[in-house]
Amino acid sequence: MAGNSKIAIYGAIGANLLIAIGKFFAAFFTGSSAMLAEGIHSLVDTGNGLLLLLGIKRSKQEPDEMHPFGYGKEVYFWSFVVSILIFALGGGFAIYEGIHALQDPHIIEDPTWNYGVLIAALVFEGTALYIALKTFNKSRAASGNLIKNIVQSKDAATFAVIIEDTAAVVGLSIALLGVFLSQQLQNPYLDGAASVSIGALLLIVATFLAKESKGLLLGESANPEVIAAVEKIMKEHPSVKDWTLPQTMHFGPDSILLVIEIDLLDTMELLEAENTMQNIRNEIQIQQPSITQVFIQSANNLEKN
Repeated sequence: MAGNSKIAIYGAIGANLLIAIGKFFAAFFTGSSAMLAEGIHSLVDTGNGLLLLLGIKRSKQEPDEMHPFGYGKEVYFWSFVVSILIFALGGGFAIYEGIHALQDPHIIEDPTWNYGVLIAALVFEGTALYIALKTFNKSRAASGNLIKNIVQSKDAATFAVIIEDTAAVVGLSIALLGVFLSQQLQNPYLDGAASVSIGALLLIVATFLAKESKGLLLGESANPEVIAAVEKIMKEHPSVKDWTLPQTMHFGPDSILLVIEIDLLDTMELLEAENTMQNIRNEIQIQQPSITQVFIQSANNLEKN
């Protein structure tokens, strides 16, 4: 899964870097506020991609004494940092630049640069978004609402790229519309308004991403389908009479901790019970490979005969 995430991130980084350069050139030659805001947006997105790659790399560190469950949550931390950067640098600067343009409006004399860069940027960002969605679809059911699946997803790196690229496509559309209307209606205020709109969009996106990353950092449980699969194993095992609700926590997109207490048949001896619990542990991990750590405790008072 990490490899798939990297493909989406590499695609986003390449697109954003090229687009940022083009936007800054266009902003320099035309003086467009919306274009400058979009340039900062793309530059921030480029840095965010690098931070997500850092998070993926650090999440692969082996467990140690200080972190016995590993470093899987590193990717969630860096996703949260990305959301803060989008909020502060992307959204904040876009709104600031838009307000400045509204206070000192001027008509864009030749929008050719803007049109060329924005259209090219839409193609690049659209391609990056397609790659990210294709990657994301490999880790979830093919059907269902995309937003719902993002909320349920534990792959923060990939859904962060999807959210960023979606915001980029919408932001580019706003910038293109702002430049076009500003030129056609000879209304300089529309360019500044477009910049403020882009900033507001980024603030909304950053808030959503921060909320999702925060939930994963605090320790979200596995999806209901995973828990149902564990309970199905318990229900079908002949030696298990009852069990508590499986307690789960994600330590990464494909790393789940499971803790469960089971009530075995009263006739079982200690050695037999230990073998049974080990068999159950193996069966869970075979059927659900994302459950990497399984802790099973017996509710019985077992004594060695």
